[in-house]
Amino acid sequence: MDLTSTVAAISTPYGTGGISIIRISGTDAIEITDKIFKASSRKKLSQCPTHTIHHGKIVSLDDKVIDEVLVSVMKAPKTFTGEDVCEINCHGGLVVTKAILEEILRAGALLADRGEFTKRAFLNGKMDLCKAEAVIDIITSKTALEQEISVNQLGGALSDKINNVRERLIALCANIQVLIDYPDEGLEDFTDEQFEQELRDIHSEISTLLKSSNAGLLIRSGIPAAIVGKPNVGKSSLLNLLSGVEKAIVTDVEGTTRDAIEEYVNLGDITLRLADTAGIRETKDTVEAIGVERSKEYIKNSDLIIFMTDAQKELDSRDFEIIDTIGNKKRIALINKCDSGNKISSKELEPYFEHVIEFSVKTETGVLELETAIKNMFEMGDLTNDGSSVITNARHRDALIKAQNAISSAISTVEALIPPDTTFIDLDEAISALGEIVGLTVSEEIVDKIFHKFCIGK
Repeated sequence: MDLTSTVAAISTPYGTGGISIIRISGTDAIEITDKIFKASSRKKLSQCPTHTIHHGKIVSLDDKVIDEVLVSVMKAPKTFTGEDVCEINCHGGLVVTKAILEEILRAGALLADRGEFTKRAFLNGKMDLCKAEAVIDIITSKTALEQEISVNQLGGALSDKINNVRERLIALCANIQVLIDYPDEGLEDFTDEQFEQELRDIHSEISTLLKSSNAGLLIRSGIPAAIVGKPNVGKSSLLNLLSGVEKAIVTDVEGTTRDAIEEYVNLGDITLRLADTAGIRETKDTVEAIGVERSKEYIKNSDLIIFMTDAQKELDSRDFEIIDTIGNKKRIALINKCDSGNKISSKELEPYFEHVIEFSVKTETGVLELETAIKNMFEMGDLTNDGSSVITNARHRDALIKAQNAISSAISTVEALIPPDTTFIDLDEAISALGEIVGLTVSEEIVDKIFHKFCIGK
C-alpha cells in the first residue's frame, strides 16, 4: 500500500436512502475535494479549521452541478486514518453517489481497496490490529452481546490485557539478558521460585482468556444447530418462530419438509445457525428419502440438537430411533404443543437429554427456557455478565495457544531445575505469538488477508 496516495470510496451501502457518504483520505484529500466543492461561504476547505462541516455544491470538472452537499474537513493527525480526511454527505441514491465518486477520482484520488481506511489507521499507528479487527466485528455483529464485546475490544479491553502479559514476559527476558551480559555485577534478580511463579501466573491469565474462546467463537459464528424429530411435530413452525419470518412451509401433511432449511436466528444473546430438517422416518418417496439422509448429515455436523416431539401423542419407537441417531451431541428436548394437553411426561425423556422443556410454538411458551438452557450448555452465562475481554477470533485463539505452549515449555524447564536463562527462546516465542494479536509481529500477508475481509469504504 502506498501511503503517499490519496484514496476515496463510498462508505455507506449502495441503494436509495436519506444520505450517502463518500470518504477521501490522504495527503491531497482536501486539495482534491476543493477542486469539485463550491462552498456557500465561498471559502476553500484548505482555509477552514479542522473538524468543521461546510454547506455547498459538488460541481464537476466540466462545471456541472451534481448535488447540494455537506462536507466535513478533518486534518491530520486527529482523524480516523491519521491522514487528512474529507467526507462528502450527499443525497442518497446510486446515480448521484456514483457521479460524485467519479468526479473525485477524476480530480486525482485513487479508488480505495477493501478495508483500506482502517488499514491506513493501523499502519499510521491510530489503532493496533486487534482494535482494527473489532471494527469489522462491530459492523457484522448479529446480537447485542457480540456488539458489546466488539466495542470493548475497539476500546482496548483485549489489547490492554495482551500488552500487559507481553510486557511481563519482556521483563523476564530482560532480567535473563542482564544476568547473561553482566554476571559479576551483583544485580538483584528473580529467584528461581519467583521466576517460576511469574510464569505460572502468566500461564493462568492466558488460560482464562482461552477459556472464553469456545463460547466466544460460537457467539461470533453462531452455534450449528439442527431441529430433528418425526414429521409434523412442529419443527418448521419452530424455525419460523425463532427466525421471525415464514422460512419453512407448515402444513398438517407429513413429509412437507423434504430438504433442510438453514437460517441464522437470534435467541436473546445467542446466534444459532439453525437447520429445520426433514422428518426422519422410513419412506418410499425418493425425494423425501434424500431429505432424511441430509437430516442425518446435519445431526452429524451440528453442535446442538433440538429434538421435538408432539405432546398430544405418546412416545413411540420412531422417537427413540431418532434419539439414537443423535449420538454424543449436546441435546435439548422440546415437548411441543403442550398448550393443548400433554400425553408425554418429561421424566420419559430426561434420561436422554440434558434439558427437557415443555414448549408451545403457538403460545411461545418455553422460548426463554430454551435460551437459558443453551447458554448453560455452552457456558455463555459468564460472557453475558462480563464481555470485557472475550476471544471471538480464531486467529487470536491460535496465537494464545502458541504462547501458552511456549510458556508451558519454559515452566517444564524450570521445574527440571535447569537455570532460567535456558527459557529465553521459549519466552521469545511467547512474546512473538502475543505480538501477532496486536499486530507487532504479524506478517504483511496476514495483515492483507485480515483487511480483505472488510467492505470497500471502511
